[in-house]
Amino acid sequence: MKYGEKEIVEFDINAKEHYWDNNHQKDYTIDIELPEFMCKCPRSGYPDFATIKLSYCPDNKVIELKALKLYINSFMNRHISHENSANEIFDTLKENLKPKWIKLVADFNPRGNVHTVITIDSREN
Repeated sequence: MKYGEKEIVEFDINAKEHYWDNNHQKDYTIDIELPEFMCKCPRSGYPDFATIKLSYCPDNKVIELKALKLYINSFMNRHISHENSANEIFDTLKENLKPKWIKLVADFNPRGNVHTVITIDSREN
């Protein structure tokens, strides 16, 4: 196993060192785009690709960007549905960041004439 693969396999998004103190108490928005998300279809094993767009207003914590990249890359060999992957990412980041609000858009590339976009927004729940 190459060092990058090992880092992804052993990565734990819940480790406290991946979340840094937010030094600014004013409201501001962090927008992050991750255009190379990949997971595998739980039925066929075919790869599914998506762009993940994350927006959040931090409270006391922000996420370290390399940690977010490794977390997103950890899905590449998992058999997981579009809905489950989007919800898992949202729930994990919401729980660890405890932001004022958070929104995730998972825009999956069309496959088999189907285009899926999943949007989860804490302000709507």
